[in-house]
Amino acid sequence: MRISVVDVGSNTVRLVVADAEGGVPLPVHTAKWRLRLSDHVRPGGPVPKEAVERLVDAVAEASRTATRWGAAGPLAFATAVVRSAPNRREVLRTVRARTGVALCTLPGEVEAELTFLGARRWMGWRSGPLALLDIGGGSLEVAFGRGRLPDFVASLPLGAGRLTHEFFEGQDPPPPERVRALRRKVRHQLRDVAARIRWEGPRTAVATSRTFQQLGRLCGAPPGRHGPFVERLLHRPDLREAVGRLAALPAAERAALPGISAPRAAQSLAGAVVGHTAMKLTGIKTLTVCPWAIREGVLLRHIEDGAAWWAEVARRNEEAAPPDPVPLRIAPPTSRTEEGDSHARRPEPGTQAARDGA
Repeated sequence: MRISVVDVGSNTVRLVVADAEGGVPLPVHTAKWRLRLSDHVRPGGPVPKEAVERLVDAVAEASRTATRWGAAGPLAFATAVVRSAPNRREVLRTVRARTGVALCTLPGEVEAELTFLGARRWMGWRSGPLALLDIGGGSLEVAFGRGRLPDFVASLPLGAGRLTHEFFEGQDPPPPERVRALRRKVRHQLRDVAARIRWEGPRTAVATSRTFQQLGRLCGAPPGRHGPFVERLLHRPDLREAVGRLAALPAAERAALPGISAPRAAQSLAGAVVGHTAMKLTGIKTLTVCPWAIREGVLLRHIEDGAAWWAEVARRNEEAAPPDPVPLRIAPPTSRTEEGDSHARRPEPGTQAARDGA
């Protein structure tokens, strides 16, 4: 079986075509189209018409590419930049009408759950109780779990692109007081979530997303050409030093640093501040940069739970249902989780998730 997934993010549209024999998504082709939606959409603002046109073109080409590689219609989703737009429904309808691809959005908590699943599979059971950090363009996802699926998830409006617009607009490089103001906001919004992660005491902590991959490279991790199986670690003191380096440079000069690409140079500072602050508040000293994330999580859920699962995602999206997660066999908070954060969920007794986490 050959399947494909399309991920519409703040900066790029990414396609993964994978073979699913043996229950593992093995990539056979990947492609990306740079859109830079975050340059044209202010946080919480509408996606402008010209950006929708570029999105339609990219999704259509991704669908044609998937077909050429022998995959059925892609499982397509958009992250925070579209999810939070007031014209979200119009954007999704336009893409579907023009391309035939049923693009949908996922609640931030579901994004965290799927990303955790991908990271858990990559890291394996040996990693034990696992904490996850994922910095996107519009949001920060945090998760913790002992089993296949997380016990606790949170999605916060602390994406690197969003915060760059909010704190550093027209300031390149920004003055130190703006960097301090950003750090204060991140500390305030992360306080309760970080307390929950400290309380859980993860054995292993992982970071996913392109932002963390580039920060890892900046801090000395091996380059991508060494392949996905090389261990890549990000240490908190190194990231703290990187914040200072990035803050002292304009975006054009940041792009000359190891790992920092020109399209992401402007938001690299905000990403570094969020990453370092999150590590400090959670007590995490070292992150493993994990190559599997939400796209692999979507592929795994499709392989393991069948096409009906994604059909339910699309149905809820089409009906504009409240942003409750598509059933992941996770129950509402217990009395223990209420001491932490209201986004927490735990596996329902007797379900597969409970058996996975046993």
